Amino acid sequence: MASFIDMSRVPFIPGRLHATNSPYQRYGPKGFMEIKVLGNDSLYVRVDLPGVPDDAIRYRVDAVRQKLVFFSGEETLRDGVKAEDVREYSGSAGLGCDCCEITGVDAKMKDGVLRMIVSRVKVKDHHNKCTHFVPPNAGKSGRYGYQRSSDERYLYDVRSFNIEDILEDHPFVVKGRKDVLARQRRTSDGSFHFSVDMPGVCSDDMFVLPNENQIKFYGENKEVYEHDESCRIFLGAVDKTSCCSSYGIPLLSHDIAWDAEFGVLNIRVSPPPPPRNNNNNNTQ
Repeated sequence: MASFIDMSRVPFIPGRLHATNSPYQRYGPKGFMEIKVLGNDSLYVRVDLPGVPDDAIRYRVDAVRQKLVFFSGEETLRDGVKAEDVREYSGSAGLGCDCCEITGVDAKMKDGVLRMIVSRVKVKDHHNKCTHFVPPNAGKSGRYGYQRSSDERYLYDVRSFNIEDILEDHPFVVKGRKDVLARQRRTSDGSFHFSVDMPGVCSDDMFVLPNENQIKFYGENKEVYEHDESCRIFLGAVDKTSCCSSYGIPLLSHDIAWDAEFGVLNIRVSPPPPPRNNNNNNTQ
């Protein structure tokens, strides 16, 4: 069954970056973490942990003060990824007041996103308004409309980014790579590997669209969680000069394969096999 991608829903703002947590995010809630107070006074916490399996997340409530929820997880090692690049995450979120305590956590990990409902109860100062807590290392990815230049190519081409000036490292990575750009690596057989973080997007909603000049990729989390602001849309491309094994071989002559798991899209571009020698010396 053919899939339909409604590209009219993807905003295009020339010279601007939608979110500093990802160069490929074009729409939706920004940031590696989101915390908001719900109507029943509990907290909703959304944390991006791309690459972490759904059953590999760990969390616990601070047993002493009952103010913080600590979470951690490790992504799986995939083909084409160096062992030293495998990420381990660790962080916390919780209460910034002295009048409440955490009474329970309902956590769910899916497609590289941890979502928690943190219940709390007032234990003192019932007339004072309490607050939620955003860790100081949560990043600045709530910035809107970063202005870089009039060159629109940077919205697609990872090579045109100045990482230090524009993009943020993931604040909860304690081991492995911290940047969220597509990782590019060429193996000994000439294959080109790269991966793209699309937290919250399931594998069925990630698409790879190669043409003569680029390998484009698209992802959208169509199943929006009830407390999320909206869906998130990711869009980008890698130029043929980056992934072709030789400038003389067309991009579409390569074997382009991809898979997706736990909010990470993995693409492998393999060179075509060498031409066969068709010279037949038949003797009469």
